[in-house]
Amino acid sequence: MAVKTANVNLRMKADIKEQAEIILANLGIPRSVAIDMFYRQIIAHNGIPFSLTLPNKIMARDEMTNAQFDKFMETGLKQAKQDESSDVDEVFSELGV
Repeated sequence: MAVKTANVNLRMKADIKEQAEIILANLGIPRSVAIDMFYRQIIAHNGIPFSLTLPNKIMARDEMTNAQFDKFMETGLKQAKQDESSDVDEVFSELGV
């Protein structure tokens, strides 16, 4: 008897997909297996299998390691190149400044 399967369709940023698939390839885990594993963990934990919390504050430069700062700057550069930035006046307005 054949096992019934279902499709999962999703959209995500291309760079996230590429980075994750490189790691999965290095682990020898197909994308479909990784998604299946994630769903199974949701069932096992009766929720998301990791903490979904926001940091209390943005770290200041002197609180970051050089690697953390480099990653922070790299993320900002990628967002700027992909036109994912926000107008400074709009941001300050949203913050009530």
